[in-house]
Amino acid sequence: SRRSRSRLRGSSSSAEPPVAEGPRPDVVLDVEFDAGVLHLVVANIGERPAVAVAFRFEQPFRGLGGAEEMTRLPLLRRIEFLAPRKQIRTLLDASAAYFARREPTKLAVTITYRDEGGLRYERRIVHDLRIYRDLAYVAPRRGDVSDGGAV
Repeated sequence: SRRSRSRLRGSSSSAEPPVAEGPRPDVVLDVEFDAGVLHLVVANIGERPAVAVAFRFEQPFRGLGGAEEMTRLPLLRRIEFLAPRKQIRTLLDASAAYFARREPTKLAVTITYRDEGGLRYERRIVHDLRIYRDLAYVAPRRGDVSDGGAV
């Protein structure tokens, strides 16, 4: 996955907006692959709270066996408050099911948010899910403690 650096939105010149100094929020959307399962993770990896976190995806994509348009989930639309070092992880889909449906493999999102002082930040992240398509993995056996089943 590729992450770009966060920037402040400036209101003056056409030059690069200044990068905030000192502790600040830093919100990312990551994709995790775990034993054939894809998860989306929203995280504030910064040292300060993020407020009014909003997500704008370049294209919709479906998860949970095709039953849910993920970009419509409240988690992936707006979060009013995201504490520092907080992460929220949600199931996207089994990787085989996601790729079999020919869902988009390029997930591009622009994330905007503010710090408690009102400074605005923007980050664009692009994930190429094709890197997960051919990964080998061993699925947990049914009833294995690691999959939450009974022993």
